[in-house]
Amino acid sequence: MKSSFQRSLAFCAILFASAIAAPPVLATSKETIAVSVGNLLQEGHYTRQKLNEGVSRKFLQTYLELLDYSHLFFTQQDVDTLNAKHGNSIASDVLLGTLKPAYEIYDLYARRVDERVAKIKELLKQPTDFKSDATIELSRQKSPWPKDEAEADQLWRGRIANELLQEHLSEHPIEPAPQLVERRYDRLARTVHEEDRDEQVKLFLDALAQTYDPHSEYLSKADMKNFSINMGLSLVGIGAMLRTEDGYAKIESLVPGGPAQVDGRLKVGDRISAVAQGSAEYVDVREMRLDKVVEMIRGKKGTHVRLLVIPSDATDPSRRKNVELVRDEIKLKDQEARADIIIKKDENGDPIKLGWLTLPSFYADMDRHQKSTTRDVLALLKRLKKENIAGLVVDLRKNGGGSLEEALSLTGLFLKSGPIVQTKDYNGSIRISSDPDSGIAYSGPLVILTSRQSASASEIFAAALQDYGRAVIVGDKNTFGKGTVQTILPIGRFASLLGSHTDEDGALKLTIQKFYRVAGGSTQLHGVASDIVLPSLSDLPEFGEGALKNCLPYDEVPKAKYTKWSDTHSLFVDQLKRRSEERAKNDPEFHYVMEDIDRLRHKIDYNRISLNEDVRKKELQDDKLRKELRSKERLARNQEEPRIYRLTLDSVDKPNLQLIMYPGKLAEAKKSGVPQKVVPEAAPDADSDLIAGVGGGDDTKEPAIDPERDETLNILNDLADLSRGPKTASVRP
Repeated sequence: MKSSFQRSLAFCAILFASAIAAPPVLATSKETIAVSVGNLLQEGHYTRQKLNEGVSRKFLQTYLELLDYSHLFFTQQDVDTLNAKHGNSIASDVLLGTLKPAYEIYDLYARRVDERVAKIKELLKQPTDFKSDATIELSRQKSPWPKDEAEADQLWRGRIANELLQEHLSEHPIEPAPQLVERRYDRLARTVHEEDRDEQVKLFLDALAQTYDPHSEYLSKADMKNFSINMGLSLVGIGAMLRTEDGYAKIESLVPGGPAQVDGRLKVGDRISAVAQGSAEYVDVREMRLDKVVEMIRGKKGTHVRLLVIPSDATDPSRRKNVELVRDEIKLKDQEARADIIIKKDENGDPIKLGWLTLPSFYADMDRHQKSTTRDVLALLKRLKKENIAGLVVDLRKNGGGSLEEALSLTGLFLKSGPIVQTKDYNGSIRISSDPDSGIAYSGPLVILTSRQSASASEIFAAALQDYGRAVIVGDKNTFGKGTVQTILPIGRFASLLGSHTDEDGALKLTIQKFYRVAGGSTQLHGVASDIVLPSLSDLPEFGEGALKNCLPYDEVPKAKYTKWSDTHSLFVDQLKRRSEERAKNDPEFHYVMEDIDRLRHKIDYNRISLNEDVRKKELQDDKLRKELRSKERLARNQEEPRIYRLTLDSVDKPNLQLIMYPGKLAEAKKSGVPQKVVPEAAPDADSDLIAGVGGGDDTKEPAIDPERDETLNILNDLADLSRGPKTASVRP
C-alpha cells in the first residue's frame, strides 16, 4: 500500500504540473496555497471532480455552515445574496488565487455576530418567562436559515431563554445566569475578530476540501505540528480528542489508557461547558476558541483539572456532571493489545476457559519498526493457546483503525493465505492485497465484537473474517462505514512550482482510493453488518459515516478469488442468534439499554426542548429517580462473576498472571461501598452508582457492568460448544 500511495502522489504531481504550465504571477503565499489546494483536489482526489459550478455551490454552502453551524447568524436573505454573487464562481476564484470572497463572507459573518451580540445584551436586560409552553429546537444543523431578521430575533429569544434556564437549573452554577450568558457571547464576538486572515484562509480551504468528502482536509502548519483539537497526541494531558460543535468543545473520542478513558466518567459526545484549574473557580468555555479550551485543559503532569460537562445522553442540557482528572503522560503501553483469560461456567455448570483480546488500534512504528500490532497479538495468542482457551473474542469496539499493513498481517493470523482487501483508484484500477503469511496462529472458535466506533482498518479486518466464514461478527448493526484511503500531500512541494514557498504552507489530507471487501462490496457507508446484533446506545445511524456531509457513495467491484474457511468449521450463526436473542430478552441490563435507546431516539427525532421550568425540573427528577431505581435493582441482583486473569505484553511470559476479577469480588465491593465505573454502552446514566472491583491497579480500568461483553462471552461459549460436535451418552451394562 505504501507504494500505491507513492504512485498516487507522483501522479498528482504530474497532473498538477501539467495543469499549471503557465502560472500567473501571484501576490502572496496565501493565494499560492489556494491555487495549489484547488488543483490538487480536482486533479488528485478520488472523484476527480472539477471545480465547476456544481462544486462551487456546494463549496459556498459548506463554508457558510462551517461559519454558522446552527444556522442562526446569517439569514436566508444573506445566503441568497451570497449565492447570487459567489455561488457559481467561488471555486474558480480559488484556481485564480482570488481570496476576496473568503474575506468578504467572513467579514459579513463577523458583522452579523456583532449585531446579534448587541441584541442579546438588550434581551438579557428583560425578564424571562419560565412558565410558558414554548419549545425550541435542540439542534438546528439541518434547519433552514431564518428567512429574515424578524424570524432570527424570534429564534434567538427562545435560544437565550433556554440558556438562562439551563444555568438556572444547573447543579453547579458558576455565576448568575444573565452575566454568564453575556460574557459567553462577548467571548464569541472576541473570538470571531481574533481570527486573522491566515486562519480565515485555513477555514475557507478546509471547507473546499470537505466539499469533496468529509475525510479530505486542509491542514495548516499549526495543524501539522500540533493537531490542536487532538489532545490525545500531547505528551501530557487527559487523553481526549475534541471538536467544536454549536459553541461547545465536544468529546470526539478518548485515547485508550489516557486519564479520561481510565476514569470512565467522560463519554464520547459529552460537551464541556466550563474548566477549572485544581480548586480554582470554574471558567465558562462555551463559545471559546477550541485551541484556547485545549490550552486550559492541558498542563503539567500530576496537576488537577476539573471539567463541568453536559452528558451526551442528557435529555436536558442543564444537567451537568463535575469530572476531576489528574493530568498524566499518555502512555503508549496502555494503547497496546492486551488479553484476558476468562474462566466461567457453561450452561451445565462446568468451567470453561475463554480468551478475550482487546485491540485499541492497528498501531505500527513506521520509522523504527519497534512496534507492531501483529507481533504483539501473536505473542498474546501463543500464551492464550498455551492456556488451552476454548474460544477467542477480538474486541474492536473502540478501534478507529490505523495501519493498513497491520490490518492485513493481523487478519492473516486467523486465515490461510488469500486476498484480504481490494482497493480501487480513481480510474477503476483495482489492487488486491493478500495475507503476507500462509501460517495460521489461531484456528479455534472466533468472535469479533464491533460497534459504530469500529472504523477503517477495523472494518477491513472484520469484513475479511466474515467473508471467509472464519468468525462470527457481534455488536452494533453496522460498523462506522469509512471505506476510503487518505494520503498527506505537503502543499510546499506543489506550491514551489508556482514560486517560492515556506513552511507555513501546510498540507492537504486527500482521499485517493476506496476499500472493498473480497466479496466485492465496499465498506463505505454500509460498514460491516453484525451476524448477531446486541442492543447498544452507540448503534444509531447518526454516529456513522452516512451522517457526515458529502460522504462518498457505496459501490461494488468484482468478487476476488478466495476459498472460504473449511465447511467443517461451521459458524452455526442461526443457532447462535436464536440463543442470544432469548438471553438478551431476559437480561435486565439490555432492558435498560433498550429504554435508553428509545429515549435517545425520541430526543433526536423530536429535536425540541421545553422552556417551562416545571417541565424541565420534572424531567431532571425522572432521570434521577431512574438512576436510583436501577442502582437498587443492580445491587439486589446476585450475579456470580467469572474469574478473569489479565495478560499484558509485560506479563505474557510470566507463569503467574494478575487476577482482576473473581467470584465474590463484587459482593466485597458492595460491603465496602466503593463506587465504580460502567461501560458507556451499558448504562451511561449511572456511572457513580455502580459497585465493582475494589482496590487500585488495572482492575479499576475495567467496567463492572458490560452486557455486551457478557453476552459476547455467552455467544463464544455456545460457538465453542457447537464446534465440538454432537455429544453421545453410553449406558453401562
